[in-house]
Amino acid sequence: MNDTTTNNLIYRRVLLKLSGEALQGNDAAGISPKILEQFASDIKVLVELGVEIGLVIGGGNLFRGAALSEAGLDRVTGDYMGMLATMMNALAMRDALERLNIPTYTMSALPINGVIEPFDRREAVYQLSQKKVVLFSAGIGSPYFTTDSAASLRAVEINADILLKATKVDGIYNADPILNKSAKRYECLSYNEVIEKNLKVMDATAICLCRDHNMLIRVFDSGKPNVLKKIVLGEPEGTLVQEEK
Repeated sequence: MNDTTTNNLIYRRVLLKLSGEALQGNDAAGISPKILEQFASDIKVLVELGVEIGLVIGGGNLFRGAALSEAGLDRVTGDYMGMLATMMNALAMRDALERLNIPTYTMSALPINGVIEPFDRREAVYQLSQKKVVLFSAGIGSPYFTTDSAASLRAVEINADILLKATKVDGIYNADPILNKSAKRYECLSYNEVIEKNLKVMDATAICLCRDHNMLIRVFDSGKPNVLKKIVLGEPEGTLVQEEK
């Protein structure tokens, strides 16, 4: 480890939020081994810098409840199925990290004895201090809450320096940049602006929780090379969401 680089860290404890869809790559669904390995390699770089990492992964690559909901599936049932999908992604990521000799500790708001430990805030903070990547799964364990809300809550609970929200584009735009080539990217926004402009980068519950606890959010392109390293060293990647100045 380079001591000079370590001393230049702006963020020493982060909560990284990945979408489930990011793990599927170009596949229609499921988990792409190549993408999984790439994320694990990117996380390893941070670990070697001395960054403490909490990780929340969505489940959209394995389960999408919208179509089944239209067919009559109960919302609560669908949400619990989604939580199980996040547990599967956490187990896959755990395996990918451990293949790179990165120590991990996996927790779930819906524990499965012998597979995933139950969520415990104090234990999570302790494991982070032991330089283990702590994976949080199953959201907050209750229906009607997204994994973005779970990521915001876990970030606050572990006293992270920042919540890093990985997306397919390089920040927050005033319109979908994939559909609208003239869309404008914001370099910095306040929590209230995100809500008032209805920018939909995270649900309102997640944004409000971060606002109430002054938890910084940086939204960035997960596919950009070395982007996580650049962020923790203070480079202005993507869009920063913070308290209104």
